[in-house]
Amino acid sequence: MSPNPFPRLSFHGAAHAVTGSCYRLETATGTLLVDCGMFQGSKSEKELNYRPFPFDAARIDAVVLTHAHIDHSGLLPKLVRDGYRGAIHATRPTVGLCGVMLPDSAHIQALEVQQLNRRHARWNAAGVEPIYDGDDVDRTMAQMLGHDYGDWVAVLPGVQARFWNAGHMLGSASVELEVTVPGLREPMRLLFSGDIGPAFKLLHPDPEGPAGVDYLVCESTYGGTDRPATSDEARRLVLRDEVRAAMRPDGALLIPSFAVERAQELIADLTLLIDEGALPEIPIYIDSPLAARATEVFQRHRRTLDHGNSLTRGLHAPYVHFTHDVADSKRLDDLDGFHIVIAASGMCEAGRIRHRLKRWIWSDAATVLMAGYQAVGTLGRLLQDGVRSVRIQGEVYDVRARIRSIELYSGHADGPELSAWIAARAPVRQALFLTHGEEPAMSALAASEGKTLSVPILRPVLDQSVLLTPAGPQVQDPPAGAPPPRLRPEAVANLDWHNDVSRLFLDLNEALTGATDEKTRAVLIRRLRAALQAWQDDNPA
Repeated sequence: MSPNPFPRLSFHGAAHAVTGSCYRLETATGTLLVDCGMFQGSKSEKELNYRPFPFDAARIDAVVLTHAHIDHSGLLPKLVRDGYRGAIHATRPTVGLCGVMLPDSAHIQALEVQQLNRRHARWNAAGVEPIYDGDDVDRTMAQMLGHDYGDWVAVLPGVQARFWNAGHMLGSASVELEVTVPGLREPMRLLFSGDIGPAFKLLHPDPEGPAGVDYLVCESTYGGTDRPATSDEARRLVLRDEVRAAMRPDGALLIPSFAVERAQELIADLTLLIDEGALPEIPIYIDSPLAARATEVFQRHRRTLDHGNSLTRGLHAPYVHFTHDVADSKRLDDLDGFHIVIAASGMCEAGRIRHRLKRWIWSDAATVLMAGYQAVGTLGRLLQDGVRSVRIQGEVYDVRARIRSIELYSGHADGPELSAWIAARAPVRQALFLTHGEEPAMSALAASEGKTLSVPILRPVLDQSVLLTPAGPQVQDPPAGAPPPRLRPEAVANLDWHNDVSRLFLDLNEALTGATDEKTRAVLIRRLRAALQAWQDDNPA
């Protein structure tokens, strides 16, 4: 609860980065969160998921969720584990998707922690625990309340929320808040964009939203990008050409994909291309139990989707196969003939795509097609940036597969589309906050909006607080005695020392294996040891 009559907004994630969405709004009557998402990217950022929240979970009174993607919802079970007992408000499809995505997140954590602790045991290092488990997820789902677009919902005394279709994924929403402020005749109106979908999104209409808000918080993921104008047909033609170029006898096309939304879009377009004869009948394997379970949620809400019938037909095509268990997944490594595998995760950071990459990344018969945003520090971004070798689960692999990218399946609006969406919210009376973007994208969108908006455009850093007054935003200094920032601003959305060490190991391995004789290798090793010893002499423990 804010000691000041004016609301105070704190940015605990998606600040100069695209993951970890979490906004805390303190009002005169209580405190609510908009989103509570996981951090992805470098290990330094992901480590924030394990650290305490920068607030007391038990003192949060309400949560409003924009959509089910893990970078927006993934820390809700941690919030509940730490003492949150209030309602979690979301659209009905978002509740359904969280019911499959959060259990999957807990399962992946359990597996990854098990593998990590085995490695720690070999080094006599302390073990770690999962951020949360299945019981925490069950309690979280019991606290979720589903609502329809357009309905006003009382979330706190004097605070009501309304969901607007954001056009990003099934159930995605922009969240409008009306906040009663002591001393003001009219409620203060806030709008959180969530993730805004692009034009020609296969399964969803164009994003919506109210006009006339006091404060607007807007994502900026592709704020510096201007994609060519496209259509459903043009998008499918690009996909057709990528598949044709990837076709090799006994080869594979791997598509790292988010299991929710992206996988379903790809299924619909690929099966339509095959059924029209634009592609031969290629076996398509959906190597993701989460995608299979999420698809059932899409089926239940298919009447709310554009092209829902195309998705349904694709799901029942005889050449589309879902892997349901680990044994099914492992058998994919022994397939003969060209085939397509769609596997999570979309940034290659976890899940079965890493196993498929271990099988194929070293083969020039394979193509890896990136179909979504790749955050800095992720394996997907490293591949996209053209590295020659990578470490996957501790093993080194040369990259001989073709690495390709296709932007037309992005779930995010580009710069001009974001500008058009912001313009439709006019007038923005007090301030525009740009979040959920890396610095170049935010800077580009800020420069564009600065030509038309006469209000401040702010780009808050992690854990920064701003007082929302009727006269405009007031950036708050940290209180005396406050702990240092959880992560320095320059460390957000950048490669960290873990990435540097991994690169050093890869470069060393390449130099040693490329050396012409044992003498050359011995000289290199001796020089490295000498450099390390000199550093240790200058920096005694």
